[in-house]
Amino acid sequence: METNTEDKKPTTTPLINRELSWLAFNYRVLQEAKDRTVPLLERIKFMAIFSSNLDEYFKVRVATLKRLIKLKKKTRDKLSEDPADTFGQVMQEVKRQQEEFGEVFREGILADLRQHSINLLTENELSEEQQKWVQTYFAEHIQPHILPLLLDDTETHFFLKDQTVYLGVHLFDPKKKDLKAERFSMLEIPTKKHGGRFVKLPTVDEQRYVMFIDDVIRFCLPALYPNYTRFEAHAVKVSRDAELDIEEEVSGSLMAKIQKSLKKRETGYPARLLFDPGTPKPMLEAIMAHTGISEDELVEGSKYHNFRDFFQFPDFNLPELKYSPQPTLVHPLLEKEESLIEAMKKQDYLVHYPYQSFDYVLRLFEEAANDPKVTAMSATLYRVADDSAIAKSLVKAAKSGKLVTVVVELKARFDEESNIFWAGKLQKAGANVILGLPDLKVHTKLGLITRNEDGQLVNYAYLSTGNYNEDTSRIYADHAVFTSHKDITQDVEQVFNFFIDRQHDKKFKKLLMAPINMRDRFMDLINREIKNASKGKPASMILKMNALQDERMIRKLYAASQAGVKIELLVRGICCLVPGVEGLSENIRVRSIVDRYLEHARVYIFHNDGKEEYFVASADWMTRNLSRRVEVAFPILQKDLVEQLRAIIDLQLADDTKARDVDNNYVEQQVSPTHIRSQYATYEYLRELIPEGMEPIRKSK
Repeated sequence: METNTEDKKPTTTPLINRELSWLAFNYRVLQEAKDRTVPLLERIKFMAIFSSNLDEYFKVRVATLKRLIKLKKKTRDKLSEDPADTFGQVMQEVKRQQEEFGEVFREGILADLRQHSINLLTENELSEEQQKWVQTYFAEHIQPHILPLLLDDTETHFFLKDQTVYLGVHLFDPKKKDLKAERFSMLEIPTKKHGGRFVKLPTVDEQRYVMFIDDVIRFCLPALYPNYTRFEAHAVKVSRDAELDIEEEVSGSLMAKIQKSLKKRETGYPARLLFDPGTPKPMLEAIMAHTGISEDELVEGSKYHNFRDFFQFPDFNLPELKYSPQPTLVHPLLEKEESLIEAMKKQDYLVHYPYQSFDYVLRLFEEAANDPKVTAMSATLYRVADDSAIAKSLVKAAKSGKLVTVVVELKARFDEESNIFWAGKLQKAGANVILGLPDLKVHTKLGLITRNEDGQLVNYAYLSTGNYNEDTSRIYADHAVFTSHKDITQDVEQVFNFFIDRQHDKKFKKLLMAPINMRDRFMDLINREIKNASKGKPASMILKMNALQDERMIRKLYAASQAGVKIELLVRGICCLVPGVEGLSENIRVRSIVDRYLEHARVYIFHNDGKEEYFVASADWMTRNLSRRVEVAFPILQKDLVEQLRAIIDLQLADDTKARDVDNNYVEQQVSPTHIRSQYATYEYLRELIPEGMEPIRKSK
């Protein structure tokens, strides 16, 4: 287990607040939606990503802040920051971003859609012909799924489903004297039952028309409330606390607890209620009275909620409004091999997703499942595709009598249901399924294949920064290694032994494993750079990760900077380190790249007096990764693979198109602009590695 050899935490360590740093990352997503050089339909997707991210943030992080605020004062005083102060700053920044989000949508996206003859109509902009069409469509496709509920003077409780949009309807001018002059009603917008959030209207004179289903309902309110003649409708949406409250006991059924917690998630207390700014106060009061939501949970939004539904926005068959195709590339060496296992005997292979095909790992598991010489297969499943080919191969292997060990992380947030499904399938097939570990989330992405070759057991390993997920492999930028290197495969075997015996006495020749030795080994590697700098030798580090939050690692980086070590940080998301502070961090530069693909790989490079060491990892430098998760960092040892990885990292360091600093300013090269867009340059670099005469595009099989 890791040792706490660091000094006690000083109170003066300069840090950027974690919550505000995450919001800064999400703002970078919004910047992509603002960027008119990004194709229009892709900008709409960035709007959806921004909204989806913010929903999850409220369900998890803001909900956690609220729980901390409710702690007793003595307990709160032990925290490094006052959660109430943080909450106030968060809400202020969220409000600012949401206002800008609204401006981007109204003044940017809508205007640009109109320029391309795509008209997002409201209920007040319909022609007579369109009015008739919408009324018919509503009666046939939407009205059967709507059940309005009147908010009367009784104490009837109305439960708002998580992440579901509702319309609060203000009814005026009754047709009958015995009806109230004003009433409030609620109805759920049936997005799922309807099959999406948008309704495409007929094209007229090459003008394309589309409506929110919300506005279709607004226009057709007279059909729902025939006893009233005037209406106002305002959208609301609740986000509920998504933190799973699980006692991770050694005994008992964790799967049953997860399933129970998933049901609780839907009824968790509200983290926020988003409402239309035009919503009248009496309506909000009626909604609060009937839902139990307090004023503290109210957050002003816009007319429309759940912008994540813009993932479903119709593309009208206009490919020019999307990113130009970037067909998946073949791997120049693996593509030629009939047997991947035989290929792994010769050398190691480094594959870069999504530029190169994910099919190679699918082929490896399928080959191993069918190979009579393979005696055992092991894998860690963190987030898998719903129709996972890898999980199916493991099921096939178990059914054929191979010893299959699968570690299924049931606490992979928002993927629990899929993981529960595959855990059940694997258990039924006869696999040894390990449902996570007590107190530790299994986040590492490993695979191990054991083969009987002439009476000798030989191991083959797959190690990756990304999940075994065919879907996300198309949009997440990751690195993976296929290897039969004895030291590495023996270390991988040790990791799987840890899952079985849970003993922390494991020794590793090549791998860094959290929580056993990873933190201490990274500390040693940084200390070596500090020592070299103190001797006047060149000393530097390039550290790429998704998040940098752990205070002990940050303090060590500050110490390295003070010693003269040059540090380049590529941090996509949270970065709590403050760069460029004289006397503390002037030798540290921080860059973040947000572009077409999600940068997901973690790469750690240490100068080592000219004998550079390269590690690729599943772990960020967050306390949870280094102390409360099972993570693995693996070395890149083969010279040609080191050169490949370094070339890709160098392109990212030179990016002056999609790179931002910690203040979200676009990076400008000090000498002259390079106009390097690293993700596109990486694709071209990997394409150039393919020999002449070989078809560069991977064809699906």
